Parts: sequence; structure tokens; C-alpha cells
Amino acid sequence: MPSIPRFSLRALTALMLALCSVLPVSAADPPRRKIIIDQDAFGPASSNLQAILMLLQSPDVEVLGIVATSGDGWRDEELGHSLRLLEVAGRTEVPVYGGAVYPLVNTQARTKVWEQQYGALYYKGAWTESWPDQGAVRRTPYHADPFLVPPSPAGAPKLKAQSENGAAFMVRKVREFPGQVTIWTGGPLTTVALAARLDPAFAANAQQLVIMGASFNPQPADNDFAKEFVNSPRREFNMRWDPEAASLVLHEAWKKITVLPIDPTTKTFFKPEFFKQIARGKAPFASYLVQFGQSFPMWDELAAAVWLNPAIVTRSQQLLVDIDTSFTAGYGNTLSWSIGGGPGMGERAVTVVEDVDVPAFEKMTLDLLTRAKP
Repeated sequence: MPSIPRFSLRALTALMLALCSVLPVSAADPPRRKIIIDQDAFGPASSNLQAILMLLQSPDVEVLGIVATSGDGWRDEELGHSLRLLEVAGRTEVPVYGGAVYPLVNTQARTKVWEQQYGALYYKGAWTESWPDQGAVRRTPYHADPFLVPPSPAGAPKLKAQSENGAAFMVRKVREFPGQVTIWTGGPLTTVALAARLDPAFAANAQQLVIMGASFNPQPADNDFAKEFVNSPRREFNMRWDPEAASLVLHEAWKKITVLPIDPTTKTFFKPEFFKQIARGKAPFASYLVQFGQSFPMWDELAAAVWLNPAIVTRSQQLLVDIDTSFTAGYGNTLSWSIGGGPGMGERAVTVVEDVDVPAFEKMTLDLLTRAKP
């Protein structure tokens, strides 16, 4: 019987290196960007849900989960809109969590007392008893019960929300992927504030925070939505719903904070012809948007786009930013200072987006909302 040759380790290593030099090597796909979406998902359709769709449609993005937080509407109703959206989009693998129902301190009763002293607020989200006339905007009638879920014209979802609280979910995922997770918020910051108090290292372990909210010096647009800030340029709803949460979050040790305020959104509007382009696209949710879509300024879509592609930003600056928590006429207003000019109470540097390339942004939005499921 012939003997079997024995290879030395050195010879075997040389053989493997020789094979590697002639075999084709394929580059591994780059890791997808991890994001948690925290949203007051008023719907069906709307700027809130269209922003969620843009993030879901991006092939280089991994949506770890969606958290619904009260703001534009009550949390439980928004959970239904989020779940139904995922069904329509064919993305039922994305988990949905319930976040905060109420602000940390603010209440409807306190808001009414504030209005008696300082004048009526134009928009109050879930507390808006008489919806302002803004053309074709539709929403369910006012109800004070946060746990009442009115029937949605888009239908009731079969998909269920997760039992874990949204703040606990945020903390768990940031611990699982330290330095890799973006917390993207399109509504009030209540749930993010709760996560920061659950885990003191939460903010420092996240990759970054992106906020749609605040207001600095917006130029009034030619539509009824501008009435919210035309006489109160520093007031913005997401911050005004829960000023204490916003101030708390802005003082946490984030590596990076990007704020997309009202200011650059005044040049945007989801035009009726955009829905016609979506109808001709390949997205599984096209008919949903065509049937239920409404023309709003593109508030949350722009916040999604700025995170997806910062190159659309044409002007920004670093500022110290806080939110007024004094129960005065300025309650909920955006406060800002130049770097080095703040009161020294823990204010953090924030990148404030002031202007964007609107045509590039619109093109990007329609591309994402017309492409096939990634």
C-alpha cells in the first residue's frame, strides 16, 4: 500500500496562499445603517408615515423597530396606523412598540390654563378639539380618551405590537449595538427621555440623535400650515407637547445631535402631482398613498432625507440649543446660543439644518416612494 505524503504546516500554508491568489474574491456588502424610528404616527398616510416609508425603502438601512409616541395623535391609535403601514408595505418583520402615552409634565388641563393666560395655540396635536381649516387635511374626530382607537379608513391591522415598552426596547438595542444605532425622532421626545432615564449610558452609547422639531426663524410659506408659527417663530409643536422631555434629551451625552427644524421645511410641500408619480411606481404601498395621502409640508420626509443623505443640506450651523420649560408665555419655545455663549447649564452643541437642496430632496423622496420593495 503506497504511503500518503505528509504535509508540513509551512507547506500547507503556502498552498492556501497560492490558491487565494488565483481564486476570485468578492467584497462583502457594507453593513447596513441601524436606526430606531420614534414617531407620532398620525395617519393613514401623512408626512409622519411617508417618512417611515422612506427609511424602510432605503436598501442600506436596517430599521430595528418603530416606536409610537403620543403627539399628533394618541399612541394606541398611532400603533394601529404603524402596523397597518407595515402590512401594506410588506415589511411585517419590523417590530412595533408602544412608547409614551402622556408627556412627562404637560397635560391638556395645564395647556388650557396656559391658553387662558397667553392666548390660544393654533395646533395641539391629540389635544386639538377643533381642527384648523387647512384645506384637504383629514383626521379622526377629537377624542380625549388616549386608549380609544377609532376605526381607520385604511383598515385594522392583523399585525400586533410588541409587549415590551418602547423606551426599554431602545435601551436594549443600543446596548446590543453600542455606537451603531441612530435614534431618529419625528415627534415629541417623551419616549427618548424615558430611555435616557432608564439607562444613564443610553445617549452616550447611541451613534447619534436626529430630531425633527424646534423652530428658529422660519419664513412663512404660502399655505395655512404657516399659521402655527407666523406670530410665534420659536414655537414648534413637537417641542411644545413635552418641553421637559425635549430639554432633558438635549442635555444628554449624545455623540452627535442633528436638528431639522421647521425653518427649511417651509420651502417644501407634498404636491398633488407627487401622488400621480407614486401611482406609476413599483412600491407595494402606492395605492395606499394615492388613496389616503394628503398634501402637507414635508416635515418628517425632510428629516428622514437629511439622515439618509446629508449632502442635500446646503446650510447648517452649530448652536447650543435648549427648550424653555418655564410656565410662561415662552413655554416650549426653542432657545439657542452661539457656541460658548450659553448659560453653562449643560447645553450641548447641536447641528441645526437651515437650508436644503429642495429639488434634490424631492427627487430623492419620489425615488424612494416609487421603487420596489428592497
